[in-house]
Amino acid sequence: MPDIPADLKYSKDHLWVRPGAGPIRVGVTDYAQDSLGDVLDVTLPGLRDAVAAEQACGEIESVKSVSELVVPVTGIVCSRNDDLSRAPELVNTDPYGRGWLFEVEADPATLGRQLENLMDADSYREWTGD
Repeated sequence: MPDIPADLKYSKDHLWVRPGAGPIRVGVTDYAQDSLGDVLDVTLPGLRDAVAAEQACGEIESVKSVSELVVPVTGIVCSRNDDLSRAPELVNTDPYGRGWLFEVEADPATLGRQLENLMDADSYREWTGD
């Protein structure tokens, strides 16, 4: 059974966000990394790129497929996990820790509504059938 931490929010595109004070961290769920198989490459958005919720902002390549990274929240990319260029397998081995993808500075005026549109852990578990 995949790990689905209760303190995160989840998109139907199998990305998680860690809400809180400051930037919103984004990563791939344990369910998704398991479904993808061994991750070979990750293409992240650039620093200071504007990203829009439900729009593709990068790619993740695995032994099984190439999938778009569809960002869960709108904002400006303020940090990237450039360790993934040398060690993309971190997405597989530590999806909620060292395998995070990027961080977004979101507009506080719209962030609450954006987070409401994402699933909590129980809803994501039900949606994935686990």
